[in-house]
Amino acid sequence: MDFQTGFFYLFAAVLLFAAFRVVTSRNAVHAVLYLMLAFSQAAALWLLLKAEFLGITLVLVYLGAVMVLFLFVVMMLDINIEAIRRGFWSHFPLAALIGVVVAGELMAVMWAGFPSIAAQAPAVAPDVSNTRELGKLLYSAYLYPIQVAGFILLVAMLAAIALTLRQRKDSKAINPGDQVHVRASDRLVVLPMAAVTKAAPVAETAAEEGKA
Repeated sequence: MDFQTGFFYLFAAVLLFAAFRVVTSRNAVHAVLYLMLAFSQAAALWLLLKAEFLGITLVLVYLGAVMVLFLFVVMMLDINIEAIRRGFWSHFPLAALIGVVVAGELMAVMWAGFPSIAAQAPAVAPDVSNTRELGKLLYSAYLYPIQVAGFILLVAMLAAIALTLRQRKDSKAINPGDQVHVRASDRLVVLPMAAVTKAAPVAETAAEEGKA
């Protein structure tokens, strides 16, 4: 067994352990941290498969942005773990069955391999950049699916903003439009009031100050 195979089994074992701990961890913050570990091991597997662009993208996008956002959201939210785990065992048989089916399909694909695809694959020169070829393929043969996926993500983003945009009653925010169009007559009113006491003469006031 060469070093590449050894690293593959090491990264795969850590990935499976991290994924298992994501599901079984009682603390939500620990689950997010284990998920970040799983993503890092998946990026290492991409690097072993000589897909550097996908591995770096997984690290930058998911570990650098998405998972950090998930971590802050989970830490700020008051999640009731007991309420979430109430229906765990009732749904466990169906979830276990689906997991076994998915694991069996993955094992069958990995065991059988892709002999027909490997036989039809053309020889690739060593100086060819897989990132450049991936970009050409995405924006030529898969241009319309990329546009559809981008539109779906845009709709999901707008839906998330619309669902969370609520008018809070306890908010003290002021509409900038109202501030711009405000007039002095709307804010300040001068009321004429008669004097209650008569003002003292200036000379008497100066004399009293001199005595003091």
